[in-house]
Amino acid sequence: MDIIERFITNPQLTKEEYEKLINRAEDKEAAKLLAEKAMQIRKQHYGNKVYTRGLIEFTNYCKNNCHYCGIRCGNKNASRYRLTEEEILECCREGYRLGFRTFVLQGGEDPYFTDHRMVSLIKMIREGYPDCAITLSIGEKSYESYRLFREAGANRYLLRHETANEAHYSHLHPSNMSLQNRKNCLLWLKELGYQTGAGFMVGSPGQKREHLAEDLVFLNELKPHMVGIGPFIPHHDTIFANEKPGSVELTLFLLSVVRILLPKVLLPATTALGTMAADGRIRGLMAGANVVMPNLSPLKNRKRYDLYDNKISTDQEAAEGKESLNRQVRQAGFCLADERGDFAF
Repeated sequence: MDIIERFITNPQLTKEEYEKLINRAEDKEAAKLLAEKAMQIRKQHYGNKVYTRGLIEFTNYCKNNCHYCGIRCGNKNASRYRLTEEEILECCREGYRLGFRTFVLQGGEDPYFTDHRMVSLIKMIREGYPDCAITLSIGEKSYESYRLFREAGANRYLLRHETANEAHYSHLHPSNMSLQNRKNCLLWLKELGYQTGAGFMVGSPGQKREHLAEDLVFLNELKPHMVGIGPFIPHHDTIFANEKPGSVELTLFLLSVVRILLPKVLLPATTALGTMAADGRIRGLMAGANVVMPNLSPLKNRKRYDLYDNKISTDQEAAEGKESLNRQVRQAGFCLADERGDFAF
């Protein structure tokens, strides 16, 4: 049986079989078959709904020095900022008015935002918006920190593993960071009852097809509730400045693969995908994604959250941006849903 048909029939493959599957990514007919199956599965679990997440990029300070990231601590050219508590709450107020029912607090691993400060902030958002989901994306913390955030009212946590291969992880990160610790964090998050998100870059420096196969094996074992996949895009102030960006087509192929592998997963059409191709986010939805994350951050700060070069950063107010996205999504046959959009347990 052809590997594409075999995967569609039974997605539980070995690492070697996943590598064979990925090697078919340039085959347009294979990609089409997978996208059709992925769309069928997402409709079965989520209909034509596209869930919106209001992204609040609240700090671009970071103690880590990841080799691919524009806000790494070693980048002395980064223009640093932290949103105040009131600025963050104003983003939530505006987002709620526009119909957002999930807020994503995303930032670098900023020591200023201690557990105490984060717990206070989470509690204020939870009390002000009891019907909303609170997602955190603030990196590696201790089990105790994750427990405190959960008890304060956080529902979800995004922590991309970036690569499931030890040697490749070391190539992308400084020596004081480890893949094992990243994996431990993801296991803790699941244990504490978070809707947990992992994910990886497509086409990151040094990545081989076998590494992507290992990512699929890891996702199949972890069974996360959310998976973030986006193409690698270089940043001019990193050691990978001259590396090639990741492939849009391979990213779309892998979105379909992940939807088939994890049928109920919450799968974003990422900003990186939209940065690499003007219609990238819509094509992501057509490949099986069902989440978009418009930016609620203040306009003055958006360009400063500079993870990679040419990151989408419109000069539109949040209301204008959401209406523009709404039109695009409707034209593609989907509808933006003003609801929390939880994982379909």
